[in-house]
Amino acid sequence: FARQRNADAVIRGLRAVSDFEYEFQMALMNRQLSPDFETLFLMPSQEHIFLSSRMIKEIARLEGKVGGFVPPAVAAALERKLNLSGS
Repeated sequence: FARQRNADAVIRGLRAVSDFEYEFQMALMNRQLSPDFETLFLMPSQEHIFLSSRMIKEIARLEGKVGGFVPPAVAAALERKLNLSGS
C-alpha cells in the first residue's frame, strides 16, 4: 500500500505495550522490504487512549454515533461505506 502511494513513511499510534510489540514487528518487516521506509510512532492523549478502529467500526455498525470520537470527514466516510455495503 505504501509503495502504491509513493510513501516514504507511515505514522502509527501506540496505545499500549501490546500495540508496540505488533507495530515494532511491522516496522522491522517494512524496513527489510524497503530500507529507506520509516515508521513514526505517536502516543494518543489520555482522553483517546481507549479508542481503536475496531471499536469505532463496531459502534457505527450498531448505528451508534461516532462523531464524538473521530473527525467529521471520517464519520461521514464510515457512514457512506456502511450504507453502500447494505449493513
